[in-house]
Amino acid sequence: MKIQKIAVLGAGAWGTALATAARRAGRDVTIWARDPALAARLNEKHANPDYLPGIALDPAIRATGDLAQAAGSDALLLVVPAQHIRWIGAKLAPLLPAGAAGPPLIICAKGIEQGSGALMSEVLTDVLPGRVLAVLSGPTFAAEVARGLPSAMTLAARNADIGAALVAALGSATFRPYRSEDPIGAQIGGAVKNVIAIACGIVSGRALGDNARAALITRALAEVVRLGVALGARRETLMGLSGLGDLTLTCTSGASRNYALGAALGAGDSLETLLAGRRSVVEGVFSASAATQLAARQGVEMPIATAVDAILNRGAGIEDTIQGLLARPFTAETS
Repeated sequence: MKIQKIAVLGAGAWGTALATAARRAGRDVTIWARDPALAARLNEKHANPDYLPGIALDPAIRATGDLAQAAGSDALLLVVPAQHIRWIGAKLAPLLPAGAAGPPLIICAKGIEQGSGALMSEVLTDVLPGRVLAVLSGPTFAAEVARGLPSAMTLAARNADIGAALVAALGSATFRPYRSEDPIGAQIGGAVKNVIAIACGIVSGRALGDNARAALITRALAEVVRLGVALGARRETLMGLSGLGDLTLTCTSGASRNYALGAALGAGDSLETLLAGRRSVVEGVFSASAATQLAARQGVEMPIATAVDAILNRGAGIEDTIQGLLARPFTAETS
C-alpha cells in the first residue's frame, strides 16, 4: 500500500501538529477545517495561532473546508474531538468507497462516546461498516510534536501490513510510531488516562503531595488494565506507550489540559467556570461518565475513575470523595 496523500480531519492543536509530522515525513498533507474561514487563515498565514501559537507551518500544507476534497486522500487522520467522531463518520459515509476499498481511517481522538459507551472504533464501525481502521495514540503534546521534538506513540491496526504502511508514511526520526495489532488496548489507554489526569490534578491542587500522585497513577494503571483486559485488550499494550506512557505524561504535566483542569478544581474553582469559553476540549470531562458506565457493564471495579465521575457529574464534594477513597479496605496489590 502506497500512502502519499494524507488528510488530517480537524484543525485544532493536535490536528495541526499531526499535519506537521506527516509533512516532515515527506507526505502531501491537507488539513480539513470545519470552519472555512479557519482554513483560509491557515492558507494565508501558514500558522494556526488560535490553537497552536508560535508554530510556523510548511507552506506545502494546504487547508480546505471541503470535506470531499480531503476524503480523496490515501489515508485520513480523524482528529476531531471524540464526541464528534460519529458526526464526522456520517459525513464521510457518502464520500468514501464502500468497505475496505476506501482509505484507512486513523483514529487520533482519545475518548469513549457518551451515552453508548462505545469506543471510537465501534462508533466508526457503526457508521462506516467494513472500513479499514487504525488507532494512533500515545504520550504526545501537540506543541512538542509540531516543533519536531522526539515523540513516540502506538499505531495499532489489526492488519499488520496496513499498520506497517501507515508507520512508513507517518514515521520520521523524531515522530516514531510503534506497531501494534491491538486497537482496543490503544483506545482504552488513551481514553481513561484523561480521566485519571483530572484526578492527579486534583491531588496537586489539594497539595496532597508527590507520594499521593505516584500512588494514584499506579493504582489507576491497575484500573486501566482491568477494563482493557475485560474488553479484549492485551495487557502488554496497556503497559506500553498508549497505556503507561500516556498516563505518565498526562498525569505529571501542567501542559495537560485534563491535569490543569483537575488542579484548578482541587484549588477550589468551579467546573462551570473552568469550562466556560474554552476553545479546546477537555476530553476527560466527557469520558468520565462513559468510562465508569462501560466498566459497570463489564463488572470491572474502577474506584478512581468513579470518584472523578462523581465529582464532575454527580455533585460530589472533593474532600468527601478523597476521604472515601482513603477509607477503602486494604487489599492485595494485584487486585
